[in-house]
Amino acid sequence: MSPRGELRGRAARLARLLPAGSAGAGRAARTPFVLLVVLLLGGGLITLLMLNSALNEGSFRLNDLKKQTTDLTEDEQALQRDVDAYAAPDALQRRARELGMVPGGDPAFLNPDGTVRGVPGAATAPSTLWRPAPPPPEVAGAPASPSPTPPATPKATPNPTSSQVKPAPSTSGR
Repeated sequence: MSPRGELRGRAARLARLLPAGSAGAGRAARTPFVLLVVLLLGGGLITLLMLNSALNEGSFRLNDLKKQTTDLTEDEQALQRDVDAYAAPDALQRRARELGMVPGGDPAFLNPDGTVRGVPGAATAPSTLWRPAPPPPEVAGAPASPSPTPPATPKATPNPTSSQVKPAPSTSGR
């Protein structure tokens, strides 16, 4: 008889659950477990490699965006300097004179009740002692002129004809 045939009760039931046979059967049961562990470790390694590559790609993209932001900030600051140079009072005065504008005369103001305060005066041509304001600083990247430009002479305003003159509103009757 076999050794199992002699067992009775609880021992016999346990013997039926265990495989009967040689030592090679235990090794065959371990093979799927080893393959599973190797596959899990290999998959984890590949996943970490892919995650590291994605992080590196994001880092390169971040560096490119930071450089682009720096360049755009420098451009914005240069443009703001140009705007400030053109908005300076002396630059505005020079440009107005080049366009033939003259300083206004005495102003008159309307009160809320409709009366006029002050006496309006006509604008007068500038005196001969007037000197033009210096030009604004050169714009970055623009070629510098080889010789200074002569100062612009103010243009005389044309005399309006009677058809161009509108009558002033009456202020005494209100």
